Amino acid sequence: MRRRPGIGGLQNAVAARDQYRLLGENVAKLRTDLMKEQLATFRSQLEDFARKHKNDIRKNPAFRSQFHEMCAKIGVDPLASNKGFWAELLGIGDFYYELGVQIVDICLATRPHNGGLISLEELCKVLGSRRKGAREAVSQDDCLRAISKLKVLGNGFEVISLGKKKLVRSVPTELNKDHNEILELAQAQGFVTVDEVERRMSWSSGRATDALETLLEEGLAMIDDGHKDGRRRYWFPCVSSVSSYTATDTI
Repeated sequence: MRRRPGIGGLQNAVAARDQYRLLGENVAKLRTDLMKEQLATFRSQLEDFARKHKNDIRKNPAFRSQFHEMCAKIGVDPLASNKGFWAELLGIGDFYYELGVQIVDICLATRPHNGGLISLEELCKVLGSRRKGAREAVSQDDCLRAISKLKVLGNGFEVISLGKKKLVRSVPTELNKDHNEILELAQAQGFVTVDEVERRMSWSSGRATDALETLLEEGLAMIDDGHKDGRRRYWFPCVSSVSSYTATDTI
């Protein structure tokens, strides 16, 4: 018959567990302190790097993008505030604030044409033409960072991916999977027809018509009935340039 451990044995076991727990807490604290020290060193080195290369960061979009990646790896957000070290040294906060204001202006100006959905490529092109006299060149990465800061305005500004293409949404429109698939299909020509959607998507006529009419009601599509074959074209300005309307499909 096995003997049960006595009171002394239980007390020793409890004491041993407490010692292991304290040892674990001490090791965890040492690791945390070491990580904090390493991060402080990295931040200091990052600040020295920023001082040394501030002109490149301001003027070179590719260099600026790499700098943001370096910051993200150690938890530094130069865009977190318009005040403080980064704003004073680089003026980055002011740059993206100005960019954000211009992006909002462009989205509002083009909304009657595209229903509040514009391709990132076209947005950057229009933005670039407006900023011809500015010192800093603007990349798509800069636009994306500026747009991310516009989320404080509510759920109106968002970047949507359709295949390899990115669209900027400036209205709180909820697009479902059917809508996204139609927009992706429309990238080839700038428009689709009900027949094409039925054939390419293997959808019923009702499903295709319902999705297209919803996009039309939301202002994201334009209809064109002036064709000899009698088939209605649903044009999507957000995935086609303005020149496409006159240069394509003029049967």
